[in-house]
Order: sequence, then C-alpha cells, then structure tokens
Amino acid sequence: MPRPATAVDVATGLPARAGVLAWLRERWEIVALAVLALAPLVVPALGGALGGQMTTLFIYCILALGLNVMVGYTGLVHLGIAAFFGIGAYLMAILTVPMYPFQIGWLAAAVVSVLLTAGIGLALGAPTLRLRGDYLAIVTLGFGEVVKVTLRNLEQITGGMKGLNPVPPPGAGVKVAGIDLGLAFAIDPRWFYYLSLLALAGVVVAMRRLEHSRLGRAWVAVREDELAASAMGISATRVKLSAFAMSSAVAGLAGCLYAGSLSTTADPNAYDFNRSIMVLCAVILGGLGSIPGTLLGVAILVGFDTVLAPWADSLIQQMNINPLGSSLLSFSGWRLAIFGLALVLVMRYRPEGLVPSRRLAAELREAHP
Repeated sequence: MPRPATAVDVATGLPARAGVLAWLRERWEIVALAVLALAPLVVPALGGALGGQMTTLFIYCILALGLNVMVGYTGLVHLGIAAFFGIGAYLMAILTVPMYPFQIGWLAAAVVSVLLTAGIGLALGAPTLRLRGDYLAIVTLGFGEVVKVTLRNLEQITGGMKGLNPVPPPGAGVKVAGIDLGLAFAIDPRWFYYLSLLALAGVVVAMRRLEHSRLGRAWVAVREDELAASAMGISATRVKLSAFAMSSAVAGLAGCLYAGSLSTTADPNAYDFNRSIMVLCAVILGGLGSIPGTLLGVAILVGFDTVLAPWADSLIQQMNINPLGSSLLSFSGWRLAIFGLALVLVMRYRPEGLVPSRRLAAELREAHP
C-alpha cells in the first residue's frame, strides 16, 4: 500500500509541524507582541512605573525600525536619526500645546507631524544623493547637531532648554462610553502602553510588507550594488529618497509618541548624537536588515538602561548595600562598561548580529566557510 501523504504547509512548502516551527522562528516578534498585549492583565506593575518604562521601550523599537530602513535595507549610514525623533516630538507639541493657536487634536497632529518629518527627510536626502559611506555619515551627524542647537536657541518657538509643555494626551476632551480618554491616558500608564504597542505592531507589519515589496527589494539591490541596480532599471535616486522619507516618517512617529507619553518635548539634549548612536548600536547588535533582530537589540540595550538598571539600583538601595551612594557600588555606574563589553563580544563572535536576516547570514557564511 502507498504511504499516506504528509500534510504540507501551503505557505512554506514544509511539513505542517515544521512549517509552524519555521514560522515561529521567523516571526517570533509577532508572538512577542501578543504576549506583551496580554501582559498588563497579569502583571499589576505595568499599571505603574514599569508601564511607563515599557512604553519608552516600545517607542525606541519604532525609532530603531525607522533607522533600519536606512542602515539595514538601503545600506546608507545615518548618524542623525535622533534629530528626526526630536523634530516629530516638537512638531507634535507645536500643534497641540495651549501656547499655540493650532491645537488640532492629538491624532491629526500626529499625522501632520509624521508627514512634515518625512518632508524634512526628503529635503535632507535630495542634496546628499551622491554621498556615500563616511561622507553621508558626516552630513547626517552634522544635521543632527544643527537641529539640536536650533531647538535650543529658538526659545520663543521651542521653549529653549525647557521644551514645550504640557502636550495634551490622546483623546483629551473626548468621552467614549462614559470614559474621559484624556484623563484615562493621564492617570493610567497602561493606556499609553497599549497605544505605543499598537503603533509598534503597525510599524512591524508595514515593514514586513515593505521588505518583500518591489520597493523593499529595490532598497536591498541598491545596498548590494548601486551600479548593477541602476543597470537593471532601478532608479537609485528615487530609492534613496524613499528610504530617507520612510526612515524620517517612522522616526517622527516615535517622536510624537515620546512627547505624548512624557507630556513634554523634554529639552533638546534628549535628541543628541548619543541617542542616535544608541539606536544605531541596537540595530547593529540585533542584525542589520532584520526586524526581529532590531527589536531584540533595542530590548537588550534600551531595556537594560531603562528597565533593568533602575530596578537593580532600587534593589541595591533596599538591601542597604550602598548607603553612601558610591557610583562604584551602583549598578548604573557600571552599565556603560557592561554595554561596551557586550557589544565587543557580539562583534567578535557574532558579527552578523544576534538575529540576522537570512540574506546577511547567507552572505557571511559564504565569506567565511
């Protein structure tokens, strides 16, 4: 008798069980997002300070995914992503704070801010299309410093070092089923937790679709060989400009969420070169061009800095290990050293990143058989 046919997963062409396991390996970030969506139901601490810390983590994940478009997909070195992060935050504030006459509402302000930030990204990209490598890195670094100094000096518009506040929460003045949304966002961190998680999920889905779209393949083609891509009919100019616009728009969205979660833009130093480098390190650590890798890199670096370090310092204080407050006995005092050591070890033993894209992993295996 002939053996019964094995059930095959139509999408992957693998046996059904193997197809599920392969899907989980390739799309584990979707499972992680689902777990995070259920977490507030079973973790009461997310209704307090931990919820705010996780919201910040989600916002940085969005920012890193925006940078991944430039560095990971298109291969353009970008050292000024924090500038677009800040531009998004300040545009959101200008359109919503009481000191300005606009006050167009949080959602409308977010849409306008994202579009304007994308336009600024195009304005930066247009004159730099012929630049590559270190030269482009220097231009983007300089742009970031110019933005920071401009935000600091235009006190009548940006509030200088004080920033702009108060940025109203989403849904301010809107009631749904008897619930004042603005008040709910203001007093319960879980509302912004879910909003930022929803935005992150939307960006992940959009990036997944772009990655396998014609535009996404064009980004990778330009990264691999711009001359060959041009010979195949791909317009390198349009591809690079689209990468600038997309990266800036996603960074602007992260800035809008950041300003909304803090109810202020914070001071301009929050959008300095160090912030850009931290996000770039997260993308490299996780794996260039890899969405799961980018999320993991941010979870390790930013989560370590914003969640683990404060928790460890609090534990040390409760155990009275460091009564004099010495930096040598505080966890935060060593976090940068741990940071640097982790990066050195990863670059030495896993240069492709923790969760590299399949394309990059294959290239490195060919280069180092």
